[in-house]
Amino acid sequence: EQKETFTASKAELEKGLEGLKLALQVLREYYGAEASHDKAGDSASGIIALIEVCESDYSKNLAEVTSEEETAVAEYTEVSNANAIEKAAKEKDVEYKVKETAELEKTLAETQGDRTGVKEELDAVLEYWSKIQKECSEKAETFEERNARFQAEIAGLREALQTLGGGESLLQRGTTKRRLRAVAPHAQ
Repeated sequence: EQKETFTASKAELEKGLEGLKLALQVLREYYGAEASHDKAGDSASGIIALIEVCESDYSKNLAEVTSEEETAVAEYTEVSNANAIEKAAKEKDVEYKVKETAELEKTLAETQGDRTGVKEELDAVLEYWSKIQKECSEKAETFEERNARFQAEIAGLREALQTLGGGESLLQRGTTKRRLRAVAPHAQ
């Protein structure tokens, strides 16, 4: 939009400037060539001076408009370059973030798989540990349990004694000493 405005303004200023230069040239030729226009020379000088001031103003305006456009173009180029650099940097950031996200997702999947395996191993170890604890942990017997076990043992021994015939068959009656034939016992 600014460029269109500048192009239109520049074209108008250049046409006006060309018209003023052409008018000055015509007036100078007209009043300079004819001697009969000497009386009108003073008024012609005023008109030429006025047209020269207008030409100067048009040249000044054209220079200002051109300078403003060049400044705007330079600013636009600078901003465009800065935006392009920033856009490229952000695109690279997005690319790296996407890559990092993919790597983190892969690591997460691997870690979750590892965690599942380790959890299964832990469950198996804890199950085995509880079985071993049941088998290996010694529980102190209460007095009633010990007394009942001893009473059962004594009852079993009495029953075995009864079965063997009252216990008299195991008793030795009279002992005979056996000696070697040629050896005599020492006197004490």
